[in-house]
Amino acid sequence: QVQLVESGGGLVEAGGSLTLSCVVSGSRVDLNAMAWYRQTPGKERELVARINRGGITDYADSVKGRFTISRNNAKNSVYLQMNSLKPEDTAVYYCNAVFILGGVAHWGKGTLVTVSS
Repeated sequence: QVQLVESGGGLVEAGGSLTLSCVVSGSRVDLNAMAWYRQTPGKERELVARINRGGITDYADSVKGRFTISRNNAKNSVYLQMNSLKPEDTAVYYCNAVFILGGVAHWGKGTLVTVSS
């Protein structure tokens, strides 16, 4: 059974930093793209950053220059370094991983990031 477990969320003051981590476990874990999404109450889940197997990245305009996504293929992990955090970054952040076999996407349960002003 595939599991995605996020960690690293919490409360931080505006201007501060946090690093989110996500580890994917299960049988036959062979991952294509990995990504971080976020969601606030009443809004749709939005893409924050994405990284493909080769390390090519893509970011939402709102986080460019502040957030950095990275991955460790050997550890089936993806990370999100968040700097210069703003109150509007407050959300539940979800890890997403797409498996090469069948192109199936899996989601973590989310980790809450709260940025105080």
